[in-house]
Amino acid sequence: MTPDELAIAFEQHRPRLRAVAYRMLGNPDDADDALQETWLRLNRTGEAGIDNLAAWLTTVTGRICLDMLRSRSTRREDPLPTGLPDDTAPEILDEDSPDPARQAELADIVGLAMQVVLESLDPAERLAFVLHDLFAVPYEQIAPVLGRSVPAARQLASRGRRRVQSGAAVARADDGARSPAETRTDRQVVEAFLEASRTGDLAELLALLAPEVVLRADQSAVDSAAANADRGAPLLAREIRGAAAVAEAFRGRAKLAVPALIDGLVGFAGAPGGIPRFVFSVVVHDGRVAAIDLTADPDAVAGMHVVLLGPS
Repeated sequence: MTPDELAIAFEQHRPRLRAVAYRMLGNPDDADDALQETWLRLNRTGEAGIDNLAAWLTTVTGRICLDMLRSRSTRREDPLPTGLPDDTAPEILDEDSPDPARQAELADIVGLAMQVVLESLDPAERLAFVLHDLFAVPYEQIAPVLGRSVPAARQLASRGRRRVQSGAAVARADDGARSPAETRTDRQVVEAFLEASRTGDLAELLALLAPEVVLRADQSAVDSAAANADRGAPLLAREIRGAAAVAEAFRGRAKLAVPALIDGLVGFAGAPGGIPRFVFSVVVHDGRVAAIDLTADPDAVAGMHVVLLGPS
């Protein structure tokens, strides 16, 4: 694989990796830093000896995020208790037969409680919960990242899951004391963004976008926009930064887009006939859209787990 081919392969996995990093670190800038370090390590290593690039990239990103969390933490990690049952709380997500309604419930729970509850988890709990429950990474892959056994990784995820569930309940009970932006779930933000896009409400789009929002598009999306420019489609850059520019890019558009769970996180997709053709992975931070990654490459879209959502 040439350096250019390696870079293209990395870009295909960027939306998922950025979602992992953001859910781990809770900050878009830190997530970008983690992805940059992941790319540097891939560039140094090359593809030789990597059997599954997606798994390798997820593992490396997880390790980088874990190191970043531990470096910012001032408290010592407690040793993992042993002998505790793993079924002391109901599962949010049935890993054997995932149900869209339950996945949507999980996305809403995490969207509301993320900044409060995940910050309270120790780094190992946070990594195990995020990778397994939100991104369906198997415990056998999580355990080496943590340097723990598979049962220990399972217990860490279970402990994190219980704390997220209990934290979400507290957040819901406290809704009356929160501002509208703080009480919006990720799904509500995405749905409001799509409505503002369709109606061309520029003021609402700007209100829903973080000032430093970034829109990234893969090469397939850029090429498709260029090919349809004669039909009135706008030209698309690989990267657009700033609320004003991103709002203008979406103003009056997204008419065929529908909310979707993309690798366990709320975003939206263009799915004519119910088949996802292009996917927008969305990062919501403090009640605003902080980043959007557009993926149109057919192979990359096929590799994502996309669940189209009905009306909320």
